[in-house]
Amino acid sequence: MAKATTIKEALAKWEEKSGEKASEATAIKLYGQYPPIEKMDASLSTLTNCEKLSLSTNCIEKITNLNGLKNLKILSLARNNIKAFTGLEAVGDTLEELWISYNLIEKLKGIHCLKNLKVLYMSNNLVKDWGEFVKLADLPCLVDLVFVGNPLEEKHSAEGTWMNEACKRLRNLKKLDGTPVIQEEVEDAEGD
Repeated sequence: MAKATTIKEALAKWEEKSGEKASEATAIKLYGQYPPIEKMDASLSTLTNCEKLSLSTNCIEKITNLNGLKNLKILSLARNNIKAFTGLEAVGDTLEELWISYNLIEKLKGIHCLKNLKVLYMSNNLVKDWGEFVKLADLPCLVDLVFVGNPLEEKHSAEGTWMNEACKRLRNLKKLDGTPVIQEEVEDAEGD
């Protein structure tokens, strides 16, 4: 099999194609590399101006080397092999959106560091119990969550209780799985 593409190689290709310097760019797309990127290596630390970084559709297993990304607001890691939220501490104060659907995440340990996260798209992962789901309540700014395709959502949607149960646990949500949340409905359901 072909050797994995490094971040450094992907950035060089991106610079060539875009005509921009990666160290000055605010939006960088390194998704769908061939051969795929497997490691978030130290080359990422040069992206000091980057506000939106896309590494989707690769074979990344761990979130690492985000230390230099002091302005990162949107991180897209969908369609990889990520199993955990570790490694996000470095962007905990700046990250506003995390797109991490279609990965292998079962536990939400480590998500609490994302104090300014407003949007979390994590459909089609492996979260199966409320004990993990309630860790999302540690995110004070979270207003938009996509959780469809996780075993927990599938089970409760089949029972018709997903929307109410999820919103009861996450009071600040404005949107769940693309549907606007009206908190009065949740409170009415509790009174039934």
